[in-house]
Amino acid sequence: MIIVTGSARGIGKHLFEHFPEDEVLGIYHQTSPANPRSNSHKLDIGCEREVDLFFKEHGPRLSNIVLINCAGISYNSAAHKADLAQWKKVVEINLFATFNLIRNVLPIMRKDNYGRIINFSSVVAQRGAAGTSAYAASKSALWGLAKAIAVENGSRNITINNINLGYCETGMIEQVPDPAKEEILRQIPCHSLCPMTDLIKTVEYIMATPYLNGSSIDLNGGLF
Repeated sequence: MIIVTGSARGIGKHLFEHFPEDEVLGIYHQTSPANPRSNSHKLDIGCEREVDLFFKEHGPRLSNIVLINCAGISYNSAAHKADLAQWKKVVEINLFATFNLIRNVLPIMRKDNYGRIINFSSVVAQRGAAGTSAYAASKSALWGLAKAIAVENGSRNITINNINLGYCETGMIEQVPDPAKEEILRQIPCHSLCPMTDLIKTVEYIMATPYLNGSSIDLNGGLF
């Protein structure tokens, strides 16, 4: 079963709709899908108790899991002006909640001797961008997280990898004003946003490549 978080919009929605309906389970929270499907579930991934109860209920029916962590939030502010509560919320969703989902699927994966975990990190964590300290911190933490979990579970045919995504044609780029978007396109060597087809190919490559583990793939059009 392929589990996609953040399945109501953006990249998560595209991935959720890409896979056959009987092979995928979508998880959404704040944004409800326009046309909910029977395989969509509302879940506050930031609530430890809710996530634990979800896997207690659904876990026995899940096997051969591929977990694709698309859910994430951002908060833009210069560090010296940042609101600490909002800064912490970004880390709580992008890192702690991601880890809690991983923590809940790992026992099932270890029992199955199979599992694929795919996280979305960001080019923002690699090159630095003003106002993104919370987002960059939460995304760079995924690199170390993947390496540790890869070592712990590699012998069980369980892999965990990140996609260091640049600027995609869907997702958070939709919130960027046009002038800023034009500047981003100017900086990308290929002068185009990442098409969803390339992103889906990368996800499927990770799913099909058991020797790839604890790694991060740069999908950014050459932007560093």
